[in-house]
This record gives sequence, C-alpha cells and structure tokens, in this order.
Amino acid sequence: GVAGAAGAVGLAAAPARALPNAAVPEDHRRHEHDPWHEVLADADLVWRRLPKTWYEGPFLGNALLGSGIYAEPGRNAIRFNVQHSEVQDHRPEFGSLFGLCLLFGWFTLEPVGRITGVDWRLGLRDAELTGTLTTEAGTLALRAMVHNSRSVLAVEIVPSAGERGFRWFFHPAEAISPRAAFKPLPAGYAGHPPATGADVGRAAQPLLAGGEHVAAWRERTHGPGGRRTLYAAVAWSHPRATARARALRTVRSASALPYDALAPAHRAWWHRYYRKSFLSVPDARLQRFYWAQLYKVASAARRDAPVMATSGPWLEPTPWPATWWNLNVQLEYWLIHGSNHLELDAVTRALGEYRRRLSDELARPYRADSAGIARTTDMTLLNGASVANGGYAVGVPGQNPPTPEVGNLTWALHNVWLSYRHTMDESILRDVLFPLLRKAVNYYLHFLAPGRDGKLHLPATFSPEYGVDAPDCNYDLMLLRWGCSTLLDAARTLGVRDALAPRWREVLARLAPYPADANGFMIGAGVPFAKSHRHYSHLLAVYPLYEVTWEQPEHRALIETSLNHWVGFEGALQGYTFTGAASMSAQMRRGDDALKYLDELMARFIQPNTMYKESGPVIETPLSAAQSLHDMVCQSWGGVIRVFPALPGSWRAAALRDFRTQGAFLLSAVREEGRTRWVRLHSEAGAPCVVRHGIEGPVEVRDEYGRRLHHEPYGRGAPDGTLRIALRKGGTALITARGDRPDLTVAPVPANAPAPRWGLPED
Repeated sequence: GVAGAAGAVGLAAAPARALPNAAVPEDHRRHEHDPWHEVLADADLVWRRLPKTWYEGPFLGNALLGSGIYAEPGRNAIRFNVQHSEVQDHRPEFGSLFGLCLLFGWFTLEPVGRITGVDWRLGLRDAELTGTLTTEAGTLALRAMVHNSRSVLAVEIVPSAGERGFRWFFHPAEAISPRAAFKPLPAGYAGHPPATGADVGRAAQPLLAGGEHVAAWRERTHGPGGRRTLYAAVAWSHPRATARARALRTVRSASALPYDALAPAHRAWWHRYYRKSFLSVPDARLQRFYWAQLYKVASAARRDAPVMATSGPWLEPTPWPATWWNLNVQLEYWLIHGSNHLELDAVTRALGEYRRRLSDELARPYRADSAGIARTTDMTLLNGASVANGGYAVGVPGQNPPTPEVGNLTWALHNVWLSYRHTMDESILRDVLFPLLRKAVNYYLHFLAPGRDGKLHLPATFSPEYGVDAPDCNYDLMLLRWGCSTLLDAARTLGVRDALAPRWREVLARLAPYPADANGFMIGAGVPFAKSHRHYSHLLAVYPLYEVTWEQPEHRALIETSLNHWVGFEGALQGYTFTGAASMSAQMRRGDDALKYLDELMARFIQPNTMYKESGPVIETPLSAAQSLHDMVCQSWGGVIRVFPALPGSWRAAALRDFRTQGAFLLSAVREEGRTRWVRLHSEAGAPCVVRHGIEGPVEVRDEYGRRLHHEPYGRGAPDGTLRIALRKGGTALITARGDRPDLTVAPVPANAPAPRWGLPED
C-alpha cells in the first residue's frame, strides 16, 4: 500500500490474519498475504458428511454445463449430474412450464466398498471440488471441475489398492418436463423417445420436435497409481441432429490432456474473475456466503449463455422449470453490477438479440409499436402461450383471461438501465434500452385513459403474484412512471428528438397517484394489501426504482408503514421477502434491521450449500441477498454515491476495492474502529461525481498524484459530508480527513466471532 499519498490502493502488503474457525489449507499458505487468497480460502465450502440432496452438495458450472454432486438415492454411489442450460424441449404448444425444459442425465461413481465418509472441499478460487471418499475397501481421492472454456466435466480419481475396481455409469434421465414430478402433464403431452447408445460412451436423446441432445464421455488413465479421469460433455442442436459430432469432438480434445494440463487455463480465468472487486465485512458467515454467491453467479451466468432459469444450469425436478421474468431474473443479476462483473450480463444481450419476439408475443393490434415479455420463457424468450392462446403470450390490460401481467419487460429493462448506469456505455442506451423501453411504455399508453379526476388511469392488471387483478395496479404505475422518466433522460443523453416525448411528460404530470391506505401502498385501486404475500411488486417505487425514498422526509411514514405491514403477514413469506426488506432497510440507513432480515433469511431459507428451496430448487434469492449486502456497503442511486450507508452497529470495520457504482466509478474504501478512514473513486466515464463519504470533520480531496482536487458541498444540509468533486474521465480522487495520511492497504477485516463454514462441515 501507499501510505500518506493518493496513489493506487495496495493489496499485497496486508498482514496475515487468522481465519475464524478454520485453518488455512496447505496450498494457500504461500499466498497468505494475498487478500483474495485469504477470503476465498476462508469461504471454501466443506463436507464432513455425505450430501444427500441438491440442497446439500457441491456444484460446478460454467453457465452452460452444470453438475450438482451428492449421494445417489438408495444406492452406494455418488451422483454427478450433467445438465446443460441449452437443453430444451422445443414444444411451446405445451406452455413454458411443460414444453420448454428437459432433464438430461447423470453419472454415478460406484465404489467397490460401502461408503463410510467424505472429506471434500469446494475451492472457490479454483472452482474445483477436491477431497476423499472413504469406503470399507479403501479411499478414492478426487478432483473435479467443469472447465471454464472447454465446457467439459473432468473428474480425476486416484484409488487406493482396494478401490481400483471402482466404476462409472451414465444414466439418461427420462426425457420429460421437470414439472411432471409436481403437476399433471397437459393433455397430449408425451415424453421423448429413450436415449440411445448410453453404454458406448455417448447418449443421444432424440427430440419429437426435431434435433437432439447428446452426452459424450470417455475415461482415461494418466500416470502411475491407477489415476483415472472421466471427461464428459453435453451438446444441443435444434432442429437438425448435429449435436453428436460436437459432443464427441469436445471430449476427444479434452481427454488428450491429463487433469493437470487442463486445469491451469480454467483456474486462471477464475483467478482473474475474483480480482475485479473485493469486499470484506466482520460477519464471518455472511462474508463466506457472499463470496460463494460470486462463485455461484459465474458458474450460472455469462453474457453469451442463456438467461438463467430458476435452477441455473443445475436443473432438477422442480415446479419452476423455465426463465421467470416477474422477479427471478431481475434478482439473479443485480449483484453483477456492484461486484464489477458486467461480463455476466446475459439480460441485456438476450433482450437485444430476441427483441422481435418481444413484439410478436403481444396480441396482434399492438405489435407494430409495442413490446412485452411473458412471465415465463425459454432461452429465446419464447413463451408457449403464444402458440396455445392463438398468438399472444403477454396479457391485455382490462382482460382476464389471460391474467394481464404487463410490467415484466419494463422491470427487466431496469436491469439493462443498471448496466448502462454502471458503465455509462451509450451503446447499451442507444441499441437496447431506449428502443425497447419506448415499446414497453407504448404498450401501456394504448390503455391509459383519463378519469373524472383528470388523472391518467390504467385498467385492471396483475401484481405478481398477489392473485387479484386491480385497476391502477402499483406494480404497473410505478414501472410506467420510471419508464417515462428514463425515456426522457435517455433522449436527452442521446440527442434524440422523439415525437412521443410530450406524451411521456404528460404521463409524468397526470399519472394517477399510487394507491395507498392506512397500511401503506396497496396492490391497486380498491385492492388493499390484506394477506401474506412473498412479492414486493407493490413497493417497486421504494426498491429498486428509488423513486419514493427515505431521503424525501414526506415519504418516510409511508415507506415505514408499507414495509412493516408487508413483512408483518406470516404464512406466505419466502426468502426474497427478506432480501427485499433488507435492501429497503438499507435505504432507510437502518443497518441493524438489514442485518436482522439477512440473518432471518439465513436461518429459515438458505440451504447448507447456499442454495434455496421454494417448493423446488431455485437460485434467485441467495444471489439477491448478495445485492442486499451491496446495498448496506454502498448505494449510488439518484446521482449520489453513498459510502457505507447502512452498516450495523457491530460492524466496526469494512473494506471495499473496485466496487462499481452508477456513473461508472470504481470505489475503494476502508472503515476502521467505527470510522471511515478513506474513500477512493476512479472515474471511467467522466460522469458527475457526487459522494457522501461519511468521513467525520473537514476533509482533503487529492488526485492520483497527490494534488488537491476542487470540491464543494453538494445539496442543502447534505448529511455525512456530501461533496461534488471535479473529477475527469480517467481521474482518481482520494478523500481523507484533513491531515490524516492513512495506510491505503485493503485487506480482509477481522471477524467479530467464529462461524461454521457452508456445506456440511460437522461429521
């Protein structure tokens, strides 16, 4: 680190600290002064008991190929699932819940002796599972990865003498919808023909709609000691049957190399990935959970992969076998912004690539100038109702059936807006956000009409997933207001003179107020929030849109009443209820409340391997919990960067490096002994720099060369020392207390107390 100057933030000079409740593994000791090594080694998941379900076992993936690992039910074997995010049914006539997703299959590792124990570690930094399986006949030492670029599952086994006869078997799954385990199949639905060739190193699954899914595998012996490695890959093709050659080619190429030759390129990608940002807080359990979510999101998401379905690439029998657009997608991708991982943004890519479908799935009268997205789709944004309902999948306001859930595209475009705001990349604004948001808002404008009060009103629509239609539904009013405001801002930025701009301004001036009663925000006009409900769709103006905020004193009572009333109904609350409540509490600067909600989430809903269960496997809630932690350590809505805005009182220390904020700033900051010591901002785009730094007393602001930077107070009565800083594109500003020359090293902060690891650490 560079002490006493506004230089680059140091990371290599941090003193080593003992890891709470865990020793540093042998292969990490030579890196003990590297903060990423330290936090990642501490966050590794461990197993001293045999995992028996999807919710307990290790998981590997590269956003396409995924493998969940646990005991084979009813057998003396270990299951390695092989699922693939491109494996689809391609029969939309049966709807998105039955006609779009398919299970594929799994391998079993079958030892000679009865399994008696495991000692496994999921190493986050290397994205590999390592350890030992113990049996009555000996041991099987294993290493496993889903290779980042080759998209192959590689499992190396080194058996003891008594286990040299272990075997691998492939088991094709029944080619049927994963929802079949929970709901009756629709009339006329038939499973696909059985896979062929499952005992000859490949299994080809023919599809009734054309095309195929193919698994190929090969086991090879490399080196002495009976070291054997299984290589497996999955390929998809539709409508032609061309997957077989690709699967075989992938396995043939990978299997020419031993595990040690394959692993370095895989590990190097993951090492670079983690170093894009750094976060440390003194809650050991929550910090480990956070780094596990960074591992999970990169295992399940990449820009060029399908938008995450509810189970990611680890599909299992589930009630939710599709991509869900009324909450799940939005929550799944929020954490990529602050953690500085825009390379994972499949939402922006997919909405741009399949934009034609967003109009085609509306009823015909609205296709020319409007767009929308259904609640559930496949990887190409297709919903089966567009076939089953005679040509449209998105509801029509005022009509039921179909249930008119209208706002999903606008909410998804808020994620695209976040990607724009965190990068200031005008190509996102020009090529994706502006044209699609214009059409999404246009769809609303077809139905917006003046009432007797002179205000503009919407007919009945649907608030996910309350169960009752309501006119002036808050879900839609809030999204419509955000959409019109964002379109006007985008037009100014792009220099566009749009003929619809007067209409957008009229909507902002005349839109009906959000329905509210003594209990806070209602579902819609005449429909109070009157029962337990997991979604916070009626509260979007508070979070994540930040249109009704705690910094507006006139809204504080409404926000507090609405939040308390919503979470006060037990019965239907689910995990993301508590992540939403945590983020809203963070906006209210109530860090202790935010932590209370996250602790409740961990205790009630998060599974041993950090996955989540809601009737079946789903993954959005743990990922959104990482965003709730982001909201506690940094918020940047409304043009103001807020540093450590909602830390709990017990968190006397925290550290950030290269946390990405709106305006395309990279934030680094350190808090020690309950005081923020320094804040550093690097501007990538030259956007206006306004920061609420939280440093007590007079401050100094210097550039990367130690020269004073012009700054001035921002806003009347701005709390916590809000400053506007004259910071050019490519420039850096360091904020410290006047006369203070702190050490600018960023390192993991000490844990307040020991905590158990994730996984199954107790034997």
